Amino acid sequence: MTARWYFGWNIVAAAAVLTLLSTGMRLSFGPFFLPMAHDLGFSRSLLATIVAVGMITYGLAMPLAGALIARHGTRPVLLAGTVLVVGSVLWTVATTDTTAFLLSFGVLLSVGLAFVSPVSLTPVISHWFTRQRGMALFFLSTGSMAGMAVMTPVLSFAIQAFGWRPTLVGFAAAFTVFTLPAALFVIRDSAPEHTDLDPSDFAAQRARAGTLPTSLKLSEAMRTAPFWKIFFGLFACGFSMNLLGTHGMPMLMDHGFDAFTSSMGIGVIGFVAIGGTLLLGRFADRLPRRHILASIYFVRGLGFFALVLVGTHWELYLASAIGGLVWAGSIALSSAILADVYGVRLVGVLYGMAYLGHQIGGMISSWLGGWGYEHFGTHWVAFGSAGVLLFAAGVVALQLPRKGFTLMAPAIA
Repeated sequence: MTARWYFGWNIVAAAAVLTLLSTGMRLSFGPFFLPMAHDLGFSRSLLATIVAVGMITYGLAMPLAGALIARHGTRPVLLAGTVLVVGSVLWTVATTDTTAFLLSFGVLLSVGLAFVSPVSLTPVISHWFTRQRGMALFFLSTGSMAGMAVMTPVLSFAIQAFGWRPTLVGFAAAFTVFTLPAALFVIRDSAPEHTDLDPSDFAAQRARAGTLPTSLKLSEAMRTAPFWKIFFGLFACGFSMNLLGTHGMPMLMDHGFDAFTSSMGIGVIGFVAIGGTLLLGRFADRLPRRHILASIYFVRGLGFFALVLVGTHWELYLASAIGGLVWAGSIALSSAILADVYGVRLVGVLYGMAYLGHQIGGMISSWLGGWGYEHFGTHWVAFGSAGVLLFAAGVVALQLPRKGFTLMAPAIA
């Protein structure tokens, strides 16, 4: 008898496409950076500061998205995010005023993208999957990597052919075409009671459920060490990812590579990361997640040093390919570990709070990338800092709880 197709995988596929667009746009700002700066008359520091404001706004909107989803469900939040993205893009392309650009591109667009980000989609996937939660969340990360792989060269080509304003409008149109049907017809919050468990596993889980103490409250969970270790790891992740997304292409062009080669160098990371994500996803439910997470941070740290040192095309593509193998997975593993340690009830809000660290890191690196180059004439200030932070995150990740360890509130006598 052929096993029935589990609908949860439809949700994973739709969520991956939405993540491709939302996170892909957030990580592919590099092609916009210099054209926007030149067209609007902004200095690198000014535009980098606006991007930094967008990063922290993106992070602050994520706990809000998690709280709204807990109260109203996923679908209304996705639809609200779509409205904000379209409205902010139309405002952005119509203005040349610094304050209006900050509010439209820096603030409103960031809130809209946050509402359709992995933070909004992780809870629904965590509810639909138990046995294969790690793999499902890794597939969600594939969307992020595909976004960087596809959108960086595509946006670069479109900007050169049509300009940054028509390109941004085209993104908003594509975003709407995919988001509306996914939100209306695919994403469902209510998962079957057994999720993806086999009947025997489900029976065993129900037998254990009556013996477990109640889960921690949010305030209690945020006072525990595993949460802050995840927070720091995501801080280093956000610092490195957004630094590359915002300043990676300008850095490579400053080092003598042309715009197309620079965009392809960044794109290779994303393309290879798709395969790396699928490979790591196979091990996410079999090997210790903390060890995989630590390896990702260590190798990615080496990659940041390598990218500043490359001088030829083959060195660039080799460094990008090696870095791409471990570029993804840190977010998926972090959310899976949070669900393991604190339970699925808190994963949405806790993930949103931890992801704030990701965006604080992104805000700092987006600003530091522009300020450091203008004041010291080198990209080592920002990219070297990213490498050091990633090494530190790898050490901290090794201290995370093993799989199977769960923090629960004490049972009431």
